[in-house]
Amino acid sequence: MKLSNKSILVTGGAGFIGSHMVDSLIQQNKVTVFDNLSSGTLEFLKHHQNNDNFLFIEDDLMNPKAILAALNGIDVVFHLAANPDVKLGSQDTRVHLEQNVLATYNLLEAMRQTNTKYIIFTSTSTVYGEALIMPTPEDYGPMVPISLYGASKLACEALISSYCHTFDMTSWLYRFANIVGQRGTHGVVIDFINKLRVDPFSLEILGSGKQKKSYLDVIDCVDAMVYGMEYSDKQVNIFNIGSKDSIDVIDIADIVTERMGYKDVEYRFTGGVDGGAGWKGDVKFMLLSIDKIKKLGWNPVHNSHQSIKMAVDSLLKAQQGI
Repeated sequence: MKLSNKSILVTGGAGFIGSHMVDSLIQQNKVTVFDNLSSGTLEFLKHHQNNDNFLFIEDDLMNPKAILAALNGIDVVFHLAANPDVKLGSQDTRVHLEQNVLATYNLLEAMRQTNTKYIIFTSTSTVYGEALIMPTPEDYGPMVPISLYGASKLACEALISSYCHTFDMTSWLYRFANIVGQRGTHGVVIDFINKLRVDPFSLEILGSGKQKKSYLDVIDCVDAMVYGMEYSDKQVNIFNIGSKDSIDVIDIADIVTERMGYKDVEYRFTGGVDGGAGWKGDVKFMLLSIDKIKKLGWNPVHNSHQSIKMAVDSLLKAQQGI
């Protein structure tokens, strides 16, 4: 399916990744954003407010009537709405059930009732849990998520797959590495920047600092999602999206302190849980195989180190109002 001259609904379109997705899609399509603004912001979309091909609906996926109305005339759904805070699940056990699983169910039910056939879903590397094979391929199993967030995303994948086969829908399920970049709202880079703003002489690092994962710039991520949809045509299409390498937390701390112009910063490690993890549910090591999407012809432009540096620079510029 070529994404041009379509009417597209983007749930979570006011968020970090969602707003970049809107930037990409609106060039050749009519885009409706459905967002409750719990973590997103209209600031990310203000440059589209006078575009005739843009519509914003402030509402919640827990409101079935609202999503049913929003789907009127829609060809394709990009479902990015979710609670992305992995750590939160250990404190609030309902948040990912409601905001990820039940929200996705409500969306799928509305799609069934309106005969909307195409859905693109943003999943996560955390569905694999602590994988024993790295780079981890899409057919790795059994999947044993160690966070409620990972479990909720895996449940969403299962729901979408079952709706596709039961009601003749088509889906693209994307399992992300850690996505970073302009407009980022959470994660290790922002955590470090905020901590160093308060104390430029010492930096608390959750866990051992040896956690090593793959990071990808958000523009690369959006490009991969669009490319994968346009060049794959199974009923349920599953792809990993990430970079070809990984980087550990200490290296990220070094990049952040250097980009902020701080020297001789003392690193203080919490020691973490479960042998060095930053929190309960933190996967210590992650590197995804992207061979499947590479075979379609897509390749990431940036590696993990470059993505982190770009993210730091863009976030610092945003804080300075540049």
